[in-house]
Amino acid sequence: MATYRFGPYTVEASNEDKLLFPDDGLTKGDLIAYYHRIAPLLLPHLRDRPLALHRYPDGIQRDGFVQQACPDYFPAWIARATVEKEGGTITHAVCNNRATLVYLANQGVVTPHVWLSRTDRPRHPDRLVFDLDPPDDDTGLVRDAAQAVRALLDELDLPAYVMTTGSRGLHVVTPLDRSADYDTVRAFARDAADLLTHRHPDLLTTEPRRADRRGRLYLDTLRNAYGQTTVPPYAVRPRPGAPVATPLHWSEVDDPTLASDRYTIRNIFRRLGQIDDPWAGLARHAHALRAPRERLDALRATD
Repeated sequence: MATYRFGPYTVEASNEDKLLFPDDGLTKGDLIAYYHRIAPLLLPHLRDRPLALHRYPDGIQRDGFVQQACPDYFPAWIARATVEKEGGTITHAVCNNRATLVYLANQGVVTPHVWLSRTDRPRHPDRLVFDLDPPDDDTGLVRDAAQAVRALLDELDLPAYVMTTGSRGLHVVTPLDRSADYDTVRAFARDAADLLTHRHPDLLTTEPRRADRRGRLYLDTLRNAYGQTTVPPYAVRPRPGAPVATPLHWSEVDDPTLASDRYTIRNIFRRLGQIDDPWAGLARHAHALRAPRERLDALRATD
């Protein structure tokens, strides 16, 4: 049993030999070690955000579960946030330090999903997300879609950041200054997606029903709503190989061999030893949506 000490906080790791990714021989100890090492890059994307914890205590070959409410048995030193929900309130765990991240991994949390807003202003997101969900493993389709989203954001004078999800698709993210509430952000994202599907009708769709997509990529903006969550950069996904959601440089999106599960807990640090973090300083580029909203409305009127 390993003991991790972080100043006044101590985490006693248990059952480190338990296989969480049995086909890959990866244990809970490997997951803990990964999150301990990646913490400096991951924590800026977790800090002060309510979490939904995707837990696989018996390994990814078994059914996992998503835990929204922070359990009573979590240590008192783990931060919590109580937010409104329909009919009342709910208290989420919040990961503000490496000790919490290691504790969560020891609890079998493979993926800590995050809100798009922070605890001090939970109804004002600081990120807008386009989730690019391809119908299959066609990487060309998702790469073309990402470049189409980026081109529109350029027209709207908004920054665009891209990452693999560790699953099949990509996320394109714009940092926001929190001047807009969720309803405003969601409406903006929906209208931008509608314009994109108008421009690229054979490539993109906003049809929620798979049967209606007809081989097109689903441009999902539903995560831009109060209480919804998204996978943060450098989080592990519960899939074979233990893939990691990985920020990319835009030049990498042009690579025809790009796969959303290319980077894993076994090779991500080799990548990070060769390139700078593409999302470093993302928050410094946060924008308001007022002027982009006016530009978007003008484009929708003329396209």
